[in-house]
Amino acid sequence: MRYRALMCGRFSLTLPPDAMAQLFEASLANDLPDLPNYNICPTNRIFTAISTGQGRRVGAMRWGFLPHWYSSPTDGPLLINARAETIADKPAFRSAMAKRRCLIPADGFYEWEKDSQGNRLPWYVARSDAAPMVFAGIWQMWGAQDARNATCAIVTTEAGPDIEPIHHRQPVILDPEAWPRWLGETGRNDPAECLKATPKDGLKAWRVDPRVNSNRASGPDLPRPLSAA
Repeated sequence: MRYRALMCGRFSLTLPPDAMAQLFEASLANDLPDLPNYNICPTNRIFTAISTGQGRRVGAMRWGFLPHWYSSPTDGPLLINARAETIADKPAFRSAMAKRRCLIPADGFYEWEKDSQGNRLPWYVARSDAAPMVFAGIWQMWGAQDARNATCAIVTTEAGPDIEPIHHRQPVILDPEAWPRWLGETGRNDPAECLKATPKDGLKAWRVDPRVNSNRASGPDLPRPLSAA
């Protein structure tokens, strides 16, 4: 019997910045995070793609959305995820959902389940077609004028059949044809339609070494199948 754990937030990204710029047909900002990173954790600076109205830009944001009323980054819960079912109504996310949406690239993400003894068993999830994974995200500027930071959250939805045996939630994963609508580039402000999206070719998951249970773990072996780690 499998015991579901709370949704965890970790993912990996190895795609070089120049490849991301090509993927998103975007320019690159300065001061980007180091890559590759096989264990991206909440509060890390992560790669995001936004539409500026004059094109797309790939830049960095803090993973951990900060509503404007937070007086400090620790003034409330760490908001790394936003539920698709309530994102348009939650005060913390409502404005961002309407006006500030982004794409968050990844190779894949980690998820955990618990066995009957309470041990946390990590899995790694990737696209079945081996293409880069792109999450739907929202973002928000936070802080004083002289120290403003861009912050973001990953939008989640009910897990599809490939992931449901491991966990009941998953990120919203967008195929390329959904990117313009999610970024508000089509002139149609109906981003909720994108929240039903999942990769056409599905997802695959495999067990990985429990070493990834530590947010300090690093190295290219982390996402490898357990038998090959």
